[in-house]
Amino acid sequence: MATDWLGSIVSINCGESLGVYQGRVSAVDQVSQTISLTRPFHNGVKCLVPEVTFRAGDITELKILEIPGPGDSRQCGDLQQTEMGIPGVGCQVGPSQNGTGKVLKKPISSSAPQNIPRRTDAKNQDIIISPQQQCSKSYMDRHVETLTQSKGFRRRHNSWSSSSRHPNQVTPKKSGLKNGQMKNKDDECFGDDIDEILDTDFDFEGNLALFDKAAVFEEIETYERRSGTRSRGTPNEKPARYRHDENILESEPIVYRRIVVPQNTNKEFCTDSGLVVPSVSYELHKKLLSVAEKHGLTLERRLEMTGVCASQMALSLLGGPNRLNPKNVHQRPTVALLCGPHVKGAQGISCGRHLSNHDVHVILFLPNFVKMLESITNELNLFSKTQGQQVSSVKDLPDTPVDLVINCLDCHENAFLRDQPWYKAVVDWANQNRAPVLSIDPPINEMEQGIDAKWSLALGLPLPLGERAGRVYLCDIGIPQKVFQEVGINYHSPFGCKFVIPLHST
Repeated sequence: MATDWLGSIVSINCGESLGVYQGRVSAVDQVSQTISLTRPFHNGVKCLVPEVTFRAGDITELKILEIPGPGDSRQCGDLQQTEMGIPGVGCQVGPSQNGTGKVLKKPISSSAPQNIPRRTDAKNQDIIISPQQQCSKSYMDRHVETLTQSKGFRRRHNSWSSSSRHPNQVTPKKSGLKNGQMKNKDDECFGDDIDEILDTDFDFEGNLALFDKAAVFEEIETYERRSGTRSRGTPNEKPARYRHDENILESEPIVYRRIVVPQNTNKEFCTDSGLVVPSVSYELHKKLLSVAEKHGLTLERRLEMTGVCASQMALSLLGGPNRLNPKNVHQRPTVALLCGPHVKGAQGISCGRHLSNHDVHVILFLPNFVKMLESITNELNLFSKTQGQQVSSVKDLPDTPVDLVINCLDCHENAFLRDQPWYKAVVDWANQNRAPVLSIDPPINEMEQGIDAKWSLALGLPLPLGERAGRVYLCDIGIPQKVFQEVGINYHSPFGCKFVIPLHST
């Protein structure tokens, strides 16, 4: 009779200390009163050993989950179905008080392994049997009578001795945690029933084929074309490729024209921000200064503003805060200031006074004349109160190169001064000194300039200067906007937050 139960799938409850084991019956020993299970599961987890043997004294409850029929094609050694899932509903068999067998249909404890199918191919999915199919009423009724009439099995089950043990028996070790707490945790985690589990994998390729990318991009392009936004392009459109020396931005810069002059001189400049600054003729520039003087911008104010802006630019060219530092007194810069007996020379003297106030060593050259302009006399009186040095002979100028030469020799009207011996001597000294030259308000005619400048500073609006003027800068001398409008110039200040800005040729 014991061999009739070989191959059956059973669940053995060994109490709270040892837990629940499930597996297929491989051997039943009537002499030693033991039962062996192959490929066992302990509390829902597959055991590491291939076979486990139990003695009768350790078993508190025995459940038969599956009984192989006479025509069943599954053999005892085939545990493929068992590995994929143990049924969740079984038949409980146990001895009653009067010694007769009692059959009950009862769901297995939550600690048993649940029927969770694994991802397999189509062949394996066809042989999976659900718990309801395995333990259906029609299937169990066929074996109940045979099970209840086997009195010898019940007698052996009641008379198994707790002292007997199989030599190859493996006794499960007790867990260090309390079994009640462990069981409650298992019930909380694995106790809920799973109503529906997908047996097939998600078809990513099939679902991706349903997405028409070309139609979506065409719809986006149509929407952006109607709304006026830039199109992102279709998948078939190839992106533009650029070389390392090509500009991916717009090739033509944006032009801002906020200053319009009545007379076009065919010479325009632009600022760093792209604002166009047109040049004006000397006659229009002279008229602009005359109108400004009538409105209160006197010559003294203009000289002071020009001196401040010119000195500020000169200080930047000398090194700014890196060199003009109280801790750096041993590198005091030297500036040679060349001035003529006219208003341009007075502007240079005003610049020299501000430079000397900023601890710059200034050497002022001004030839001796019997009668000087009032503006020059006033500026010389102020300059004499500084530490600056004034000379009237070329021999008194330094022989060594200076840090900067400021040229204020030339003017727009008095051309006869260029024929004087002192003028030619000063020009020769400046060309031989090899120091960079800053020219303040230079004349238009390049032939009239004897000294090539590296930088030139224009006042208010630039004149159409040539290449010998070097890089052109523009300074704000304080002319109001309505003064520009009075002479016919539509003016908007290009200076922003600065008083001196660089200009670029267009």
